[in-house]
Parts: sequence; C-alpha cells; structure tokens
Amino acid sequence: MKLERITLRQIRMPLVHFFETSFGRTYERQMILVEVSAGGISGWGEVTAGENPFYNEEWTEAAWLILRDYAAPRVLGRELDGPSAVYPLTAHIRGHNMARGGLEVAVWDLAARMEGVPLWQKIGGGARREIPCGVSIGIQDSVEQLLDKIERELADGYQRIKMKIKPGWDIDVVRRVRQRFPSIKLMADANSAYTLADIDHLRQLDEFYLMMIEQPLSHDDIIDHAELQSELQTPICLDECIRTAHHAEQAIQMHACGIINIKLGRVAGFAEARRVHDTAQAAGIPVWCGGMLEGGVGRAHNVALATLPNFVLPGDVSASKRYWARDIIRPAVETTPQGTIEIRDEPGFGYELDHEFIRAITVREESIG
Repeated sequence: MKLERITLRQIRMPLVHFFETSFGRTYERQMILVEVSAGGISGWGEVTAGENPFYNEEWTEAAWLILRDYAAPRVLGRELDGPSAVYPLTAHIRGHNMARGGLEVAVWDLAARMEGVPLWQKIGGGARREIPCGVSIGIQDSVEQLLDKIERELADGYQRIKMKIKPGWDIDVVRRVRQRFPSIKLMADANSAYTLADIDHLRQLDEFYLMMIEQPLSHDDIIDHAELQSELQTPICLDECIRTAHHAEQAIQMHACGIINIKLGRVAGFAEARRVHDTAQAAGIPVWCGGMLEGGVGRAHNVALATLPNFVLPGDVSASKRYWARDIIRPAVETTPQGTIEIRDEPGFGYELDHEFIRAITVREESIG
C-alpha cells in the first residue's frame, strides 16, 4: 500500500442540543476529516479533538497543523506493509494522539476497502453482530430537565445512562436520578473534576450502586486513582489517562481501576486500541467504547471497534439523531428498539459518505501529495 494523496477537511456541525461537561458547554463541533487515497480508492478518518484544549492538550487548530506538517509527510508515498505501519511511523510525535489517530483510522478504512471487507473484520472484530449502546448526558440547566432527558433515552431503548458530574452537580443530583430510576444501569463521569481531598465526598456515591465513576481525578494521573479506588466500593473507570497499552498495564498493576474506557482518538487509532483491549482482557478488566461527539465517520469507526470481544459493556455509541440534524454519512447511524446498533457488512466502515453535505459544511480543505 502506498498513499498517493491525503486530503484534510475541516467541517462545522451544530449540535441539536448543547453538551456540557465539567470543563464547559459545547454548541457545535469543528471536526477534521482525513481522506487517504491510493489506487483510485479512498479511506476516511475523523479527528476527535475538541475545539479547545480542555479534554486533553489537543484542539482542532493544532490537529490540522500536526496532520499537515508532521504526520502526513511521514506516511505519504511510503510503501506500507499495512495500516499497522502508521502508528510506529508517527510515534515519535510527542502526544497529539487524536491527530495521529485520525490519519491512522483512515488508512485502516482504506485497507478494508481495498480488500473489499468490512472494517470490523479487518481490525479482527466480529465478536457480536449488534453492539449494546448507552448514552452520555451532559450537565443540564435543571435536575428536572436531566430526569426528562433520561426518561426519553430509556424510552428509546438505550441500555445504560452516563451522566456528567462536577462539584455542585453530583451527590444530590445522582440521588434524584436514583430515586426516579432505581434499577437502570447508571454511571457518573467526572472528567477530572475532583482531587484526593474529595475522597469523603466521592465515597457518598457508593450508596447509589453505580456501574462506575469515570476519571474522577486528574487527566494525567494513575497513582491517585489507585488510592481513591482503595477507598471506594464503586469501580473507577479510567479514560483520559490511558493513552497507551503501557498505561493500561500500569493502572491494572496498581489496582487503579476496575474498568477502562477506550477511545480511538485518545490512543492514536486502531492498532493501539487493540493492544489496550488485549491488555485489559488478559487481566479480566472489561472495556467499553467512549465517545467524543463524533460525526458519522468517527461513529462508524466506533461501531467497528466495539465488535472486539472484550467490549462487554454498553458504550457511548448512539444514534446520529441524538447529536445531528443531518449526519455526514448515509444512512445515519440508528439504534434498534433494544438499544443496539446492527453491524453492517459493506466494505470499509460500512456507510456511504454524503459528499454534497460535506462540501456544504466544509470550512477549509487542503490536499497533500
């Protein structure tokens, strides 16, 4: 495989409803699509970095420069043994996993299309024909608004509810949710909003029999999470601080978590995602697929990822309509009444690109090669 051209497109997509976490409120997404071309065939990837460097150090503007000036030149025109070659070719770029991952997943999609096989098969997935789906619900303007939103999502069949928390929007709010929905699968995501000084406060969450508390402490910490986990009955799920399989090994050895969230962008693509998956599986640690408000390309990649065998918990992969009035793929991603997404067998990530719509929402475009 030799990449002949890499095309970057920045698109602007307004959300149907704002999404708020402990570090801010988002009304629209500025995303980068990566198209890689070889032999008249194209593969597509999506950079999942946010508009601002709040989830991690990456953001859209920086990702564009990293892709254009550093990642793309290292793979363009080279003879590649396969998509697994992309990760080591860009690994000496410190950080910037989401930019690197947007390119890497595009090459996996290209390889699958060149072979005429679905992406899930190319990455070694296929453990299930339908993936279980949960939803991530941001901080709302009121508890009543949150409760109504949860009720609508449950009515749509979603199997797990993740609610964002932060100081001032945590214990009392979770209590209200549990009182209203005593038996649902419920988890809380803190996005690094707490410190070890909050141990006594966070211990109160144990009474609500949550599936997990996601990344309560610093985005780059494992050691303090180990101490916190020893004080809690509720499993800790690590997200932001697991960027490599080595991080997963360290966290597991230190008993810093009972669950790991895998995000393609955070670990720089499918190759490392599989290594994190395998590390967790060998240790008996379940994983699930996290979301970053992806468009259709990133959403379809997440569906493929979640077919690997150790993705046994419902992830953040949900229907396109929860976020977008119109998605960039056709058909839009839909869920069944049972809260699952059915796997598609078309080559690559399995959906058709809506090129007309992509052109209409493109903010800038640049080709390399």
